[in-house]
Formats: sequence, C-alpha cells, structure tokens
Amino acid sequence: MSIIKKSEATCSKCGRKHEMTVYRSINVSENPEYKDAVRSGSVFMWRCPECGTPNLVCYEMLYHDPDRKMMLWLLPDETLEAKASEMAAIEKAVESMGDYTLRRCADVGSLMEKLLLAEAGLDDIVMELVKWVTRREMAEKDPSMAGVPMKFYKTGDDGSGRYIVLSFPKDGAMVGCTVGWNVYEDCLSIVSGSGGKLTPGKGFALVDSDWMDMRMG
Repeated sequence: MSIIKKSEATCSKCGRKHEMTVYRSINVSENPEYKDAVRSGSVFMWRCPECGTPNLVCYEMLYHDPDRKMMLWLLPDETLEAKASEMAAIEKAVESMGDYTLRRCADVGSLMEKLLLAEAGLDDIVMELVKWVTRREMAEKDPSMAGVPMKFYKTGDDGSGRYIVLSFPKDGAMVGCTVGWNVYEDCLSIVSGSGGKLTPGKGFALVDSDWMDMRMG
C-alpha cells in the first residue's frame, strides 16, 4: 500500500517554510505512475514558491516492487535505531512472500542507483565489485581516485559488445568512464564463487562501497 502525506519543509535559500508532499511508502504495482518519479528523484525535490529555489529533501521511504520481489528502504543512518523494530517486523512478514531482495539505502542517490540496476537486470552486489575493481585500476594512475564515489549510470552496446558506464565527480563536474562487459561477467563469477563472503545476511542489507571494502579489503 502506498502512503502519501503532507509535511513542512524549509527552503535552503530563503528559509521560508512550505508544505510538500512526501511519499512514505510506494507500491509500484498499485501506483505505477510513481515509478519514474522515484527513479528520477523528482519525488524528493520541491521548488520554493517564494524564491523559486529547488530543494532536495531526503526523507524515509519504503519502495516496494512486488513484480521484481524487491523492497528498497530509504532510511538514513540517523533514523536507523528508531526504526529497528519496524524493520524487523517487515523483514519477518516478507519471509512468507518468497525470495525477496531487501536493501537499505542511506541516501537518495543510492536508492535511484538500485532502481536503475534492477531495471537493467544487473545485480547490485556484482556492480559494487565492478566499481571496487575500477577504482583500484584508476587509482594506480591517479591516487585521488582511490576513494571516489562511483554510481552506475547505464549500459550500452556499440556493435562490438556491451559495456557499462559509471559516473563520478571530478574537478567539480560529473564525468563518466566506460567498463567492458567482461568486467561485469568476471565480477559475477567472483561473487558466485565467494562461498557466501559476498552475500549479505537476511533483512535490509546496506550494500554499498563501504560494505564491499570491508569484504575485499
């Protein structure tokens, strides 16, 4: 069930308070019209009617896609303790719903990335390993790349084969790098053969770069 409410938000520029719509829970089988808005991040944006400034607001959201058997919970770190019992209750309820993928996202960008990966038919654990490998290779030439935050952007096919495009910040702008499909296939084999080392536990796992660093360190 989708839960949509009104909340008060403060403009980051003029400080005026205004009402905005917040989407606490979205079931895209019931409300497919919200799917693109979550993927683009527009449900987290509001424009101040006083000064026209666009504002990004990160609020708790449970995104449920029954067709993909996937739940993504946008739950910032500072709210985790307060939501522990609710999270446990949902995790228990999901056990009877079959083989679900449960993920916790700490920020809006991570939620959007998980959706893009799901729609591209890619595994988020494998993609984190692809990013880990790519950062290490790039850091050999440029040490500043060692800790750069990377996001999956898209896949493509140039006629000679498939490829993946990753995006990351550099010199004040977002730039991209292309990774061959063979890297994804190699990482898939590593994850599959890791004996559980690269498999998150039950529940809403936070699978991100830190999670992968801890396991590949």
